[in-house]
Amino acid sequence: MAATTPTNLFNDLKSALTDFKTALDTNVPKIKQAFQALASLVPQITVLVDKLIGLMGSLKTAISNLDIKNIPGLAEASDFTDKTKVFLNTAASLLPDQAGPINDVLSVADVVSSLSGLGDSTKTEILALIDDIVKQLQSLKS
Repeated sequence: MAATTPTNLFNDLKSALTDFKTALDTNVPKIKQAFQALASLVPQITVLVDKLIGLMGSLKTAISNLDIKNIPGLAEASDFTDKTKVFLNTAASLLPDQAGPINDVLSVADVVSSLSGLGDSTKTEILALIDDIVKQLQSLKS
């Protein structure tokens, strides 16, 4: 089996947030018009924006609270979780009735494996993107 480069959850998150922000930057005026028209048909449209803003706040808190500088053995823990992911992805087809627990472990392993790639600059960029997106989302309601 060929070795694959593990993905980094935080780089993927930064990329997804960048794409989302770019789409908002380009389309907020059009989206705002559509939301205003939709509000008369689907008044819950504001709930969509409010919940998205709330989720962005939760994400910002989670990212802000990650401080990896003083975690001894993080590189070894990341290596362990990388190997765990390879093992579980390989074994998953043999254990179809264990898909739920396997996915639970894989989710945690993704976070741990990615922590070593969460440098200060990536963290700062993610937090700034979240702030920019929240401002754009709030503007949809005004």
